[in-house]
Amino acid sequence: MMTKTDRNADTAAIPGTASLYKNALRKKMGLLLCLGGVLAALAVVSIGLGRYEVGISQIIHLLAGGKEGAAHTVLWHIRMPRIMAAVISGAALALSGTAVQTLLKNPLASPFTLGISQGAAFGAAFAIVFMGAGMMEAIDPTASGSVVAAPLASSAPPFTLLEPITRFFKGIYAVTFFAFIGAMGATAAILLLAQYRRMTPHAVILAGVALSSLFTSGTILVQFFATETELATVVFWTFGDVSRSNGHEIAIIAFAFGVIFCFYQYQQWNLNSLSSGDPVAKSLGVNVRRLRLQGMFLASLLTALVTAFHGVIAFLGLLAPHIGRKLVGADHRLLIPVSCTVGALLLLAADTAGRMLVTSGSLPVGVLTSFMGAPLFLVLLIGMKER
Repeated sequence: MMTKTDRNADTAAIPGTASLYKNALRKKMGLLLCLGGVLAALAVVSIGLGRYEVGISQIIHLLAGGKEGAAHTVLWHIRMPRIMAAVISGAALALSGTAVQTLLKNPLASPFTLGISQGAAFGAAFAIVFMGAGMMEAIDPTASGSVVAAPLASSAPPFTLLEPITRFFKGIYAVTFFAFIGAMGATAAILLLAQYRRMTPHAVILAGVALSSLFTSGTILVQFFATETELATVVFWTFGDVSRSNGHEIAIIAFAFGVIFCFYQYQQWNLNSLSSGDPVAKSLGVNVRRLRLQGMFLASLLTALVTAFHGVIAFLGLLAPHIGRKLVGADHRLLIPVSCTVGALLLLAADTAGRMLVTSGSLPVGVLTSFMGAPLFLVLLIGMKER
């Protein structure tokens, strides 16, 4: 394990280096604060934009505790949960992407390229088509269009021990459960291959590409057996959307993000040494194998939660870490929080743009992140080539 004395020995040996380093670090900290300010400003702007416009004075009044009519409902029940979901999910995906790229030492590594998102999509499609999960209940025409459950057969008992289980597998949360199982299944396959076959980090990426293709083919096969309604449900789920979040889901992702963020921050110097190669990290006392397995599992767990609740959001975990490295370099003390802030900014900007581009409803945020991510990533690649 690296010590603080070891890290500062070389710096102290060169006169003037310490002051230059502190000045550079101070500037990067200022940049992080600026990014946080931009994120907060964008959140306030996002609250006011939409089909029902809310003025700045109304926003301040409502945030201070005011409870006036429709504006209060729009702010606290529609837009605020959506904004919080976008910020937390964007930061979580960026954190996962930063960790995976460092642990595998591959700039193209991300939860999406490792097949984790595709595994979640397969699990959700399987639950919708074969388990009947997430589908609307029958509509009783005598109940003024209210949604009711279909009556039980007269011969069936009014309650059985299996009824809670049956209701769960028919409910909307069954889709989330199976999506999470699919994502963690892909993670387990990758970790088992890495653990027992002693695969190199580059081979792990190739294994993830193969799993991605396998799960994508499985999802297409499941859609072949789906009805029109089931197919529409599957397609809608895979779009990626933060508007369907509620407080419980946001709290779960926020808690997981906080714990995993602290883990990576605690391991920041080990991650820095790992960026220089396995031999360097081992010579500094880092247990590379354990760090890689633990880090990959936690990054995959965080991605699985976000994907299970919000669908597939591509490119964000790949793009945000690259932007973070261009802004503050590869030092994980600042790279991790900056990448998380950039990820939150990108996802919130995409969601806000989706609400503004379509007058009725909104464009799925997963579609916009793909359109936004592809050209930005090409620009980054061109910049890297020029250097």
